[in-house]
Order: sequence, then C-alpha cells, then structure tokens
Amino acid sequence: MVHRVAGWAMRRAGLAVTLWLVALIVVTAGATLIGSAYKNTNSLPGTDSQRVIDIFREHQPQGATDSVQIVLYDENGLAASSAKTRIAGMLAEVGELPHVAAVADPFTAKGSLSADGKTAYATVDLDVAAADMPAADVRAIIHKAQGIATDGLQVELGGDLVRSAEESAGGASEGAGILAALVILVFLFGSLLAASLPLLTAVFAVGGTLGLLVIASHVFTIPSYTAPVMMLVGFGVGIDYALLIFSRYRGELLKGADRAKAARIALDTAGRSVIFAGCTVVIALLGLLALGLGSLQGLALGVTVTVLMTMLAAVSLLPALLTLFGKRIERSIRKHAAKSRRHQGDGWRKLATTVQRGPWVPLVLGTVALVALCLPALDLRLGFADASTDAPAKTSRKAYDLLASGFGPGFNGPLIVMSEGTPKAAKDLNALLAKDPGIAGVTAPQLLADGKVATMLAFPKSGPQDKETSDLVQRLRDETLPPLANETKATYLIGGSTAAADDFASAVSKRLPIFVLVVVGLSALLLMAVFRSLLIPLKAAVLNLLSIGASLGVITLVFQHGWFGAQQGPIEAFVPVMIFAIVFGLSMDYEVFLISRIHEEWRRSGDAREAVREGLANTGSVITAAAAIMIVVFGAFLLSPDRMLNQFGLGLAVAVLLDALLIRCVIVPAVLRLMGARAWWLPRWLDRLLPVIALERAEEADAVPAEQLVHS
Repeated sequence: MVHRVAGWAMRRAGLAVTLWLVALIVVTAGATLIGSAYKNTNSLPGTDSQRVIDIFREHQPQGATDSVQIVLYDENGLAASSAKTRIAGMLAEVGELPHVAAVADPFTAKGSLSADGKTAYATVDLDVAAADMPAADVRAIIHKAQGIATDGLQVELGGDLVRSAEESAGGASEGAGILAALVILVFLFGSLLAASLPLLTAVFAVGGTLGLLVIASHVFTIPSYTAPVMMLVGFGVGIDYALLIFSRYRGELLKGADRAKAARIALDTAGRSVIFAGCTVVIALLGLLALGLGSLQGLALGVTVTVLMTMLAAVSLLPALLTLFGKRIERSIRKHAAKSRRHQGDGWRKLATTVQRGPWVPLVLGTVALVALCLPALDLRLGFADASTDAPAKTSRKAYDLLASGFGPGFNGPLIVMSEGTPKAAKDLNALLAKDPGIAGVTAPQLLADGKVATMLAFPKSGPQDKETSDLVQRLRDETLPPLANETKATYLIGGSTAAADDFASAVSKRLPIFVLVVVGLSALLLMAVFRSLLIPLKAAVLNLLSIGASLGVITLVFQHGWFGAQQGPIEAFVPVMIFAIVFGLSMDYEVFLISRIHEEWRRSGDAREAVREGLANTGSVITAAAAIMIVVFGAFLLSPDRMLNQFGLGLAVAVLLDALLIRCVIVPAVLRLMGARAWWLPRWLDRLLPVIALERAEEADAVPAEQLVHS
C-alpha cells in the first residue's frame, strides 16, 4: 500500500500537491461556513452524579437553562445609597440584554448578601442552555456589569459561561512551537528548504484535520478542548513522521543513491516504520473509546483522525514535495554534508560502546531515576478545573475569591443533594445534613416542577478542590445517607462538581486495568509480529509504562503540589488517561524507529553488539532531533493560559524527553547488550502463528539466512 500511494504521489507530484491544497481549502471553507458545534460533557452513565443530572432533566421537561453570577464588593459596605442606585440601574440594563430571562436583586434575594454586608451576588438567569449561549452575549453581560465599577465598587462575574468567554483564542503556543521546530530542523539539515518540508507536511495534515473536526462536531459529541490537543499532538507527530522519512532519504542520497532510489528506500524502510508506529498510536487512542467516559471519546476520536492524517501526509504529500523540489534539496544536502567535518554517527557509536562495556550501571541508574519520578504519581488526585485554578487577573477568578471570602470556601462548589421520596424524607435529609460537621450550611428542600423530587444545596466547609470535600462526599455516600435511606425508603443522591470528579476518578480506576491490558497487549503483539521476538515487546511495554509513570509524577509535583510557582490543585480528571494513550503510542514510535534499524543491521550481520551500535549510530541524531521537536511543540503549551493544556504539554514533553534520551539512547542499548542474541528469539510455534510484517527491504532482510540467525 505504501508503495502504491507513494509511487503514485511521486509520478504525479504536481497533482498530489494540488489535491492536498484543494482538499485543505475546501475543508477549511466548509468548516468556516457551518461553524463548530462542540459540546463539553462529562456524562458517566450509572454514577450518582450522572443520575442527579438525568433525574433533573426527566422531571424538568422544559429543559435546563444556565446562569451567570454578578459579584459585587465594596470595602465600605454595599448599603450606601449611591452604590445601590448604580447597581439597580446596571441590573436593569443587564435584564434587557439578549438571552437574559431574569436578574435577581442581591439586596432582597435570600442569602445573596454576606454577613458583613461587603459582598453580594446577583444571579442572571438565561433562557438558553450553556451550549446555545453565544460567547459574544456573555461578554456583553460582562462589559455592562463592570461598567459601574468605580468609587471603590468592585464588580466581577463568575460561572462556567464566563470562564469560556474569557478563554484565549489561542495560536501563540502553536506558533511558538512551530517556530522552534523550524529552528531545530534548519540546524539539523542546514537548509531552510529542506527544513520546511517536514513542517509543511505537518501543517497540511493538521489544517485538514482541524476542518474535518469542526464538521464532525455536528455529528459526534466532541469537546471544545479537542482542537488545541489535536494541534498539540498533530504538529509533534506530523513533523516527526515526515522528519524520519526525510532523514532516511537524506542518508541514502549521501550514500550515493539517486533521488528516485533514495525516495524508494526511504519509503520502503522509514515509511513502513511510520505506518506501523502510527498504528500503535491509533490503537492506544482507540482504547480510550472502550472506557466510555463522556466527551473523552470525542477527544480520542479527534486525535486518532489527526494521527491518521499525518500518516497519510507522510507517505503521499512528502514524496510529492521531494519529487518537486528534489534537485534543489539534493544540492543543499550535499553542500551541507561537504561543509560538515563530523563523522556521522561516531558519537552515538561511542555512546553505545560505552553502555555495552558496562551495561548494568546505566541500566540500574536509569531505572532507579524513572522509578523515583513515578513515585509522586501514587499521590495523584483527580478533579475538574474551576475558577480557583484560573489566572488571578481573570474576572472569573476574582469572583470566585470574593464569594469564598464573603460566604465561605464551600460556596463555590455546593453539593447537589437529591431526594426521591416523600416530602418528609426530604425534610429528614435536610435536618441530617445541617448537623454534619463537614457542612457549613444547607438550603431548604426545593420541589421540582412535578413535585416528585426535592433538591437542596449543601455547602461544605472546605473548597471544591480540597481533599476534605472529596472525603465528605465519600462519607455521606457510604456512612451518613444509607441508614436514613433504609429508614425513610427514599433514594438519596449526591451530585455537583466535586462528586462528578470523584465519580470520574472511580470510573477510570475501575476500567483502567482493561484499558491498559488491551493497549499494551495489542501493541506487544504488533511488535512481536514485526520483530519476531518475545523479549523486545516485553521490554518495550515495561519501559513505556515507566516513562508514562514518570511524566505523571512530574505533573503531580508541579500542578498538584505547586512546584515552580504553579497554581496548586487537582490534576484534570481525564489528563492521565489521555497522557497514557498518547505517550504509550509515541513511545512505541521511538521503539519502532530504533529497533527496526537495529533489527535491519542484525538481519544483515548477525552480530548483536554491532547491530545495536550501528542502529543507534544511524538513528540517534534523528531520534534526538525528533524528540527535541516534540518537546518544544509540547512545551510551548506551557505558554497557554489554559491549565489543562499546561498539564498536557508538560506531561508529554517530559515523557518524550525521558523516552528519547534516557530510555532509547541508554537503557535500551544496555538491555539489548544483556539480552544478546536472545533478544531476537521467538518460539517456533509462535513464529508460525504470527503474521509476517516486514519493516525493511527484502534484499537486506535476506542478507543473513534466517536459520543462521536463529542459532547464532
């Protein structure tokens, strides 16, 4: 298939590039015309928090609408007549804005004024759900409300809609990552034209996928944060895949091959490795679909399509570009090679020789370092981001802090407690919650429209992101509510943001073993079929899991414990499983690129030590450059104001750094040295069962007879 696709692209290079360009324009235009329909949902069927939402929808047939909070603060008190007059006028004007159904009076609504009289809030009820509220209309409410913030009166706005409206449009992080990647490629190839080809390939793949994602959002449930995550992964993977093929093409040219032959060899070796490596990433991402965790499925689907598009671009668009610009690229490659006096690969040969001379020391030290970085992940706590983790300058964060200061830390994240039963059962529940030592206050039971269900808000004494609040939810569910439910024959449920985060973490914990088993097992089987080895897949699985654990340990230290000045708080609930899927796939990429070249040398020479030295010499600089590109692309997302993207970026950058430098260049050569020829052993019965998947040219694979290799 690679031969047919790449061969056609090289024969019809102009047409191939034109088709890619037309497809990009058409998809982008279509996406612009119809717009996106992203939906953020954390639905978890079968959990208490999801049942609260489902029952509410069932008993409120008119549908749920959203709201915005206007928070007011005055150090001298809000009772001054001038302040009250300005506030009343502002609230009246807000009530006339689009999609505003009603605005509560903070001075008459029960519980809306703090005990000290300095803080109050007005609830702005909307006539649409959050998904249908235009961001421009939310910003209009923000601007109108903050227009009276003078003479000591502070006005801030809170709510999920406000947080969404404040979010940056992005672009700076992606731009910084691409620019840094271009600089690395120029240093590697010594030519701006040569450096531009992998970058251009990635841009076409990511651009096309972004348009498809917008269109697909009208059919599938795709969360709004899919686009930045997709670009993060797409640029990193896309540049790397094109780089690895182009590097092999460059190497064959320097060996004396003509352009056509160099392209064929590059696609027949590195091209196959790219396809296989991409398949391992796809397998890991599709494993997320089996978890059944709300919009995480849409995110996995979006990133999977991105990887597939980068694979297609690497074996169709890149060969066409190599054909069109081949003569100029060859000139610049040979010119750069003539200027360089370094012996290509000598440094990596020396490193491999040093590691092989005493393999136990680097193996033990490297493994201990990885395990040490994994340990903090044992304390990892999951949650959903709220305004407390926003930047201090945002109005949503200021509103959060004002409400916490005026009404208590638990006010920003009340527990939604639901009672299905008699009115007396709801009153008994209300009285029991009011006596709980972990609850600061509880509202009176409110019957839903049909009178069959009652709800109340319980305000914890701790904040929504605090561990004490999660412990409170667990204690209420396990110890406090069951005896009362047995007595009243009613059903009691607890929902809200903290409860939903706890349910998400519990669902992940229950399903994670199956997810890990499927992803690791299928990837190991693929590696076993490719390399005809039992120990290589086992080694890859163990080391990949260590690199994932180490990356999770680092983000736990930074974002949960506040290292390097980061805002403390829980890790986004779906970040660990996404990091697992993406990192496991990317780790397999480097495994395939390195081991396939070692395997190629092993099949040619039959010397295990020489195969490791030559394999590392031929791929070390490329893997390092590819890793550097991924690190700068992923690391650039630390510049984003979004905490979730910060966690993704850091986790992926750390994992790639450890995998490419410590694991692939130090630990893997040490392990292969200790394994020797046994690394390529496979039981005969298993060899007969597995399909044959070759990653190198047939003429090279047959250089040493297979029977001789088995007994060598």
